[in-house]
Amino acid sequence: RGLGAGANPTIGYQAAMESKDELRDALKGADMVFVTAGKGGGTGTGAAPVIAELAKELAALTVGVVTRPFAFEGKRRARQAEDGISSLREKVDTLIIIPNDRLLQVVERRTSVIEAFKVADDVLRQGVQGITDLITVPGLINLDFADVRTIMKDAGSALMGIGVAGGENRAVEAARAAISSPLLEASVEGARGILLNITGGNDLGLFEINEAAEIISSAADADCNIIFGAVIDPSLGDEVRVTVIATGFDRPAGGEQPVRQETSEKEPKGTPLFAEESKSSFDVDDDVLDIPSFLRDR
Repeated sequence: RGLGAGANPTIGYQAAMESKDELRDALKGADMVFVTAGKGGGTGTGAAPVIAELAKELAALTVGVVTRPFAFEGKRRARQAEDGISSLREKVDTLIIIPNDRLLQVVERRTSVIEAFKVADDVLRQGVQGITDLITVPGLINLDFADVRTIMKDAGSALMGIGVAGGENRAVEAARAAISSPLLEASVEGARGILLNITGGNDLGLFEINEAAEIISSAADADCNIIFGAVIDPSLGDEVRVTVIATGFDRPAGGEQPVRQETSEKEPKGTPLFAEESKSSFDVDDDVLDIPSFLRDR
């Protein structure tokens, strides 16, 4: 009836189960499904595994991208989050977990609570976009859904790192920042597969792309399958952004695959890496926190 789950995962689960037919209809025909949620509350914790299971039943590549709650959200929410993550991990091909507490290392000290949640949601968005751009951006002829599926199908746990840099050595610095990102809870060395997205302005050079890719390749395991694309986004100006999705930490090693390289251009985007927004109110409904902000207003 449009009501929230009251931070109760059981209610979130039951609501999703009651709507299975509608959810199944919405998922039909999808090749890839992203299940995004803020873990710890009711809807994101309880409903996400149901949606993921339906997507897998429909043979869609299913990727979970979720946030682990801030410590200040309380121990109960933290426990519920871990239970929800465990349940979701069993239902998806790949699960990317973004630990909100680690975002405190990349935001300014004066950042408000509202802004902190906005940053968490935007990082979640970047994780999804870093994957979808590799598939949907026109011109990535040899880098398509099949390549991404190779990396993410039944890949298990995954980590994400984002690096941004400008100046003379921007590509190298962005790549190093990505693999040493506070968002990475483990080294990329243990990954079996890596998706690498290098995005820069109109002056992004082939030599820079090569340097950034070499940084990532040298940090990864010798048997790691690395697939990457380079995207031109004029809105970045002098900056280069490197997004690394490292997968397969809890899966057996597979055969060595060749590194793929492609370049493309895309229309400029007006939104910065971390949009600066502020609000004076701290009254946030607990259930609203379950839904990423970029989905909340739809």
